[in-house]
Amino acid sequence: MKSYSMFSILLLCLVILLVDYLAFYWLQSITSLIPSSTLKFLINLLFWVFTLGLLLGIITLKIVLDDINPRRKQLLISSMYGLTVSSFIPKIVFVIIISVLFFANQMFSEKESMVIIPLVGLLSGFLPFFVIVYGIFKAVYRFKVIRQKLRLSNLPQPFNGLKIVHISDLHLGGFNYRYKVLEKAVNIINDLDADFIFFTGDIVNNYAWELKGWDNVLSKLHAIKGKYAVLGNHDYGDYSKWENEQDKKDNFNNIQHFFKDIDFKLLLDTSEIITINNESIAIIGVQNWGNPPFKQYGDLQKAIKNAENISFKILLSHDPTHWEEEVLYKTDITLTLSGHTHGMQLGVNYKNKLWSPIKYKYKHWGGLYMYHNQYLYVNKGLGWIGFPGRLGMRPEITLFELYS
Repeated sequence: MKSYSMFSILLLCLVILLVDYLAFYWLQSITSLIPSSTLKFLINLLFWVFTLGLLLGIITLKIVLDDINPRRKQLLISSMYGLTVSSFIPKIVFVIIISVLFFANQMFSEKESMVIIPLVGLLSGFLPFFVIVYGIFKAVYRFKVIRQKLRLSNLPQPFNGLKIVHISDLHLGGFNYRYKVLEKAVNIINDLDADFIFFTGDIVNNYAWELKGWDNVLSKLHAIKGKYAVLGNHDYGDYSKWENEQDKKDNFNNIQHFFKDIDFKLLLDTSEIITINNESIAIIGVQNWGNPPFKQYGDLQKAIKNAENISFKILLSHDPTHWEEEVLYKTDITLTLSGHTHGMQLGVNYKNKLWSPIKYKYKHWGGLYMYHNQYLYVNKGLGWIGFPGRLGMRPEITLFELYS
């Protein structure tokens, strides 16, 4: 909420108030069926107490946001996101459904469905509410393994059958030190018995203190040949106000040091050559590179320099827009692994069906893409940011099996 102006916050509150007014108007068609006037009054009172309390909470949080302890700030912001979404979406669905049913009944039927229409409208509001609650308290921790088998003509024979686990966007601050939750994901990953584990950025929301105690969990991740990582846009501390530049630098250095603590090699515009039986592949990692307003810290040419003679290259780059801008057609990198989008934490991800509203912002936002034997895979993330849940986009662990 800190990144939004007071005007934007007030505009949001106005929209919420308008939707709630319409919801209250249609709610009367339901409460009119209740014989007790006292119960009607209590329902109406609770409706407006919640609405006004939510609006007051949003405005108050915006006003005092800069003065709140950063640890409490993240919890308060995510809680307010969850509360607003779980209230706003069901009400707007309720208003739309009951309005359509009412006017359709008026136009095409001489009978008034005084009971059916309000009850259907009420159910239409409760359904998204329960879905959102499930997304916040259950789906956000239902880790899903997505398996990808790729046959690649330039993969050296000694690497045939190579197994790679790709994870991204942990945003550890959101877990609020609930270590056991992520230990489940660690156990799932270790059971996959991967040769490599690749992490493609956003280990925190903003601050290095979010990492406290997580070294005991993430250091348990096991890979036969190695673990590698790159940074994401949230790892640079760009979304926080700092007392001075040194504080921001110290925060950044502590985040980098954390990767050493969990035995991940952090690739900052560098590459690693892996050789088996005189055949080699290159693992290349760049710092975050995205289209504005995201920063372009990464230097791909610097990262790829000592891997130019290696025919098979894997690139770790947090933001998938980097692939089309600097990788596709302009390099001979075979496989690029990214994250960043989270699949918007909202959409449809069932068997071969993959859809999310985020597709209207990012051309490559989730899953596997291939053009002229160059591949991009966008992982939908293990953690969350903003809305503290996932609706149809479960947290993802990707397992690649590469074959010559």
